[in-house]
Amino acid sequence: MTDALTDRISELLLRVYPNEDIAALTNAVIAAFWPEGTTPRKRARKPGNAMWSQKDAVLITYGNSIMDGTHKPLDLLQDFLLDRLKGVVNGVHILPFFPYTSDDGFAVTDFEKVDPALGGWADIERIGTSFHLMSDLVLNHVSSQGAWFNAYRQGQPPYDRFFFEASPEDDLSMVVRPRTTPLLQEIETINGPRHVWCTFSHDQIDLNFANPEVLLEVLRIIRLHIDKGVRTIRLDAVAFLWKEVGTPSIHMPQTHAIIQLIRALADFAFETVILLTETNVPKAENLSYFGQNNEAHAIYNFPLPPLILHALLSGNAKYLRRWQASMPPAPLGCAYLNFTASHDGIGMRPAEGLLPDTEIARMIETVQSEGGLVSMRALPNGGQSVYELNCGYFPALAKTFEGDGDHHISRFLTSQTIVMSLEGIPAFYIHSMLATSNDHDALEKRGMNRAINRHRWDYPALRAQLADPASNQARVLGALSERLRIRARQPAFHPNATQFTLALDERVFGVWRQSLDRCQSIFALHNVSGDPVDVPCDALNLIADENWADLLSGEGIENRHETIRLLPYQSRWITNQTY
Repeated sequence: MTDALTDRISELLLRVYPNEDIAALTNAVIAAFWPEGTTPRKRARKPGNAMWSQKDAVLITYGNSIMDGTHKPLDLLQDFLLDRLKGVVNGVHILPFFPYTSDDGFAVTDFEKVDPALGGWADIERIGTSFHLMSDLVLNHVSSQGAWFNAYRQGQPPYDRFFFEASPEDDLSMVVRPRTTPLLQEIETINGPRHVWCTFSHDQIDLNFANPEVLLEVLRIIRLHIDKGVRTIRLDAVAFLWKEVGTPSIHMPQTHAIIQLIRALADFAFETVILLTETNVPKAENLSYFGQNNEAHAIYNFPLPPLILHALLSGNAKYLRRWQASMPPAPLGCAYLNFTASHDGIGMRPAEGLLPDTEIARMIETVQSEGGLVSMRALPNGGQSVYELNCGYFPALAKTFEGDGDHHISRFLTSQTIVMSLEGIPAFYIHSMLATSNDHDALEKRGMNRAINRHRWDYPALRAQLADPASNQARVLGALSERLRIRARQPAFHPNATQFTLALDERVFGVWRQSLDRCQSIFALHNVSGDPVDVPCDALNLIADENWADLLSGEGIENRHETIRLLPYQSRWITNQTY
């Protein structure tokens, strides 16, 4: 075992557990991550931008987003991936695929098993042989019906100290939460009544990381996932990890130290392991999870979904451009994960301070007019605030603020093309790729807002839609697939390639990208309005002795001294090098 590894682990453990035997705990951490017969690297993997490339793109999906009532859903997912998305995306994030009791997988009962309704570990591993596999580490909480919590209620060690307890008399007024349900839940145990902490729901009981045994168990779970072929670990709801009475209990120093510990272990692993933090919070707080290039390799670009949606609903990219111009490049060896939609809908917390309240109100009104919903969160002062819009991204763009329903597909394609154009790795929710409508039947049957955006496709019906060239599914998947194939060949779209936000007509969102070797430039232009817009060539500074062409249309750009026309909701990737 290397001194550098043990020293780093000991340093971090001392910050989190100052009263523990640090030497013994360091050995326990190493044994949890490298069980007998396995060893770490001699040196930590150096930070760099070679962990990903412009070829990287991720599909986000549930294990049962595609079903047919006969075959295992994971087998159907693999068939769909190989048949439709091979060469289009190279990564797949399978949302929690473990046995669970609620929240569509995020109330886990057993982290070591695959939900038998989906398939088994062999099916997960099979997908991992063809695609870069991402899994969820739901490390903040577990199901109230799981073995851990049942053992806690029976007073069985070590689980009798696995869950965070507090008293109704404690001052919890500062606690930041994404839900409006009571924070504490009274439960009966063999030792009498206890009040356990529930950040999300009363079926999701928060773990007590002040007990190092919890950390060790989580590290064993990470190792299991790595051994099963997972290469990106998504740290779900990680911002809420460490709790202390009398504090906001979010973004705590101990939380950052634990992420740094997991990162140190990943850096010494022979496998290439990427850490992605899920922190649906405003910009500065989200960026903090890069640390000093010693925490997450990647973070979600959470402001993108509401800002892109607003730009296309309003026909004005002012707020999107203002935000993007203020964003720093990701540090060396780090990347943004860019997306517009996820299983949770469209988070609105990251829009706080970026969009005026009047504009947010217009977004809510427009989304609701198309059958979407709104979820709230509790504020420390007892009030409530908008937390997320519950709807699919495709139906959210059905009409503009002015009620214009024309150009629906073009408007939606522009939203996804912006994601492909920006610095970072693009990710696409399966229901965006498939132009899925809001599922009101699922909403009624399952009784939770998020069900509206978690449709389960009947595979024969989906295949029929994709075989019909006039269907929304075929048109959207075909267009997005083609753009992703083009994107994968362009070094200027490397996740860490240089980016500069262009000051153009407010109806146009544009960025300039330049490859790491400076040989290729791409001016990515996106008309977010229903108007044709002429962009002056001199605003782009197209170098005169180079040949420029639009990668998306194949059109050469001949007259560099006049204008480039963008049709309503048209995107152009204008480059000096084609590949």
